[in-house]
Amino acid sequence: MKKKPKNVLFITADQWRGDSLGCVGHSVVQTPHLDQLAREGYLFRKHYAQTVPCGPSRASLYTGLYAMNHRSVNNGTPLNARFTNIALEARKSGYDPTLFGYTDTSVDPREFHQQDPLLTTYEGLTPGMSSGVTLTNNQRPWIAYLIAKGYDHSLNQHTVYDPVPNYPGANKRGATFSPPVYSDKDSSGAFLTDELLKWLSVREDENWFAHLSFLRPHPPWIAPEPFNAMYDPEEISKPIRRKTLEQESKQHILLKMLHAQIPTKKFFPGNHNILAAETSEQDVLQARATYYGLMTEVDHNLGRLFNYLKESGQYESTLIVFTSDHGEQLGDHYLFGKVGYFDSSYAIPLIIRVPENSFPASGKITGSDKQINAFTEAIDVMPTILDWLEAEIPEECDGCSLMPLLGGNVPENWRTEVHWEFDFREIGSFQPMIEQQFGMSPDQCSLTVFRDDRYKYVHMTALPPLFFDLKEDPEEFVNRVDDPNFRNLVLEYTQKMLSWSMLHRDRTLVNMNMKSGKLVHWKGPRILGKMYA
Repeated sequence: MKKKPKNVLFITADQWRGDSLGCVGHSVVQTPHLDQLAREGYLFRKHYAQTVPCGPSRASLYTGLYAMNHRSVNNGTPLNARFTNIALEARKSGYDPTLFGYTDTSVDPREFHQQDPLLTTYEGLTPGMSSGVTLTNNQRPWIAYLIAKGYDHSLNQHTVYDPVPNYPGANKRGATFSPPVYSDKDSSGAFLTDELLKWLSVREDENWFAHLSFLRPHPPWIAPEPFNAMYDPEEISKPIRRKTLEQESKQHILLKMLHAQIPTKKFFPGNHNILAAETSEQDVLQARATYYGLMTEVDHNLGRLFNYLKESGQYESTLIVFTSDHGEQLGDHYLFGKVGYFDSSYAIPLIIRVPENSFPASGKITGSDKQINAFTEAIDVMPTILDWLEAEIPEECDGCSLMPLLGGNVPENWRTEVHWEFDFREIGSFQPMIEQQFGMSPDQCSLTVFRDDRYKYVHMTALPPLFFDLKEDPEEFVNRVDDPNFRNLVLEYTQKMLSWSMLHRDRTLVNMNMKSGKLVHWKGPRILGKMYA
């Protein structure tokens, strides 16, 4: 008897905050198709990225490894070729994982000739991934499509996001209000979705694995009509921050450095010669409105994709995973982008929709139980997909399959906290300034966060730590690390972080032994009993 197809649709939307979905109660943003996916699947309410920015975060997402183990810590930092990943492992089960978008994988230079063009970009293809359409920073396949449709031949990667000049009403709105020259049907998101739909149309009778990797809502924040005007900045909540930039910067020397380093031009169109931290309130609120408009545009294109799967009869044979690589500060704490240690950069969405036949009837969970409040991390996505494919999960993985949680069973030894890292060495860009300002080597430029429901501890290699009481201070304004009343807690969380780090050391060969005269290989989870005494 022929086995039923098992398909994988693995979706990432770049720089999507975890609080920005209708199904989690956001007051403004409309995401009806993702909300429906969450109702039909499982919504993870406490899901976090492992690191930032894009390249390092995706390295964790694809390998199932913490940044302290894969060590691809900045955009452009090579990913060691010895590590496996979701694409290589899926191939062992007969799948040809195919990309529509980008993976931002920096290749291991030891594997290539010094003249190889792959050594000139951080936007390489994850090993094992085939290319349906690769859409890197040069945007060439999409720009070629626009030109073929009749748009100006002068379009290039630098001009394709330019706003329409003299757009009506723009002078009363912020810098990100005006739309681009292309329509919503010709946006990069619509283009990628169309290309994937064409690819799927000739694969309805076979197993497939597609990775759809949207750029949006990543900057530049410019949305096509009607999404550019969908949200009124006057109805948008203001960012979480102190009354003044000076007050905010006093929290920590690293935060002060980030405020002084991030330029506006990374996020806003036009020639802005000011720092992002000094952006006007009008521009901040419009940027937030445009950001939400880009999210709704992504949701719209996903609706087209989900409808196709249902109409073609493939929905019930397809595992759908929707997530992001990291969040976005969006003005919180006077920051833009994905930097630092605040939750806004690391809390991300995760929705998993599994076919109805994935569990026995007794194992299904329904209703509010499908909103999962256990702590989960980006490193769990790879082993979850492999588990659903009934493939072996590599022993090197730091993450754990979420399939038991989907079946209603949270293991007793499941993590009670999350962890993330931020490496700010910035080789090739800001490192000379860091050396001059802090007197620190690149290897000293890192921090690690240990966060549970109540407390958050931030440890820095060569700078003072931070400690937050999230119950009393959910906005993360007050650093309690020097408060005598928190001294014992700081020590406790320092010890927990050390234990976590020790537990997740590389174990590729350590559970093998030949002393008995034959090779003995112990296999099992990293944790059997309670993690912390």
